[in-house]
Amino acid sequence: MKCLNQVIKERYSIYNGDSCEIMNSIPDNSIHYSIFSPPFADLYVFSNSERDMSNCKSKSEFYEHFKFIVKELYRIMMNGRLVSFHCMNLPTSKQRNGFIGITDFRGDLIRLFQDCGFIYHSEVCIWKDPVIAMQRTKALGLLHKQIKKDSAMCRQAIPDYLVTMRKPGDNPERVEHTNESFPVQIWKNYASPVWMDINPSDTLQRTSARDEKDEKHISLLQLDVIRRGINLWTNENDIVFTPFMGIGSEIYQALKMNRRGIGIELKESYYKQAVKNCENAEIDDSLIKIY
Repeated sequence: MKCLNQVIKERYSIYNGDSCEIMNSIPDNSIHYSIFSPPFADLYVFSNSERDMSNCKSKSEFYEHFKFIVKELYRIMMNGRLVSFHCMNLPTSKQRNGFIGITDFRGDLIRLFQDCGFIYHSEVCIWKDPVIAMQRTKALGLLHKQIKKDSAMCRQAIPDYLVTMRKPGDNPERVEHTNESFPVQIWKNYASPVWMDINPSDTLQRTSARDEKDEKHISLLQLDVIRRGINLWTNENDIVFTPFMGIGSEIYQALKMNRRGIGIELKESYYKQAVKNCENAEIDDSLIKIY
């Protein structure tokens, strides 16, 4: 398979193909920062491709495949630099799992990265509105009527997390900020262990020009989450990498913030939309200076 399509420009390179194959061509110790949403095991199915990790037959098979990606991330990341992944713990169902509960997907991913040599650096919990979560998922534990029926089955909404792992070693290119570029109030917001102010609708899906027939991408990472990671942990002109590009949110935001980007996406329809979005980011040359 290798690469079906590609766009290579001065500030970004994006590829339509399997990350497991294309990452092999990225040089050792060359990536400054990586941020992405991995496939959520068996929660969503993104395509019919046997190469798609969302189509794994079991969670053990998913982790076996994903471990290859994590090992490659360890190889290509610069020493002392960071990988951030966006995830949530996963609900179970009686039909699929035999019981109603939650699995520790976040913890499993952290342990997988640690097994591959990464250091558990930090994490932030991203607040979710329980009413919106109830309306979207119809989860039994979030239904208000469950309070009257048997509140022992009631639960909280499942939040998102941005978990950040660090490759050991000394960072050869320090990321330095000034009080003017990163005032105390901004730092305080970023340093909070819970981000209460992330707008769930602040996604590329909303901001990009799309045709009505374009396919909807169902697990977009909010642009403000990407902005904060890039602002805090990179310098201008650093390379931001995503092995699961989707419609290009991470690369789009990197370009808007005067960084470079490398992205890989297996699904052709997502890749084609990513091409459009990256082109739009370059057309709009107004760089974001306040975060």
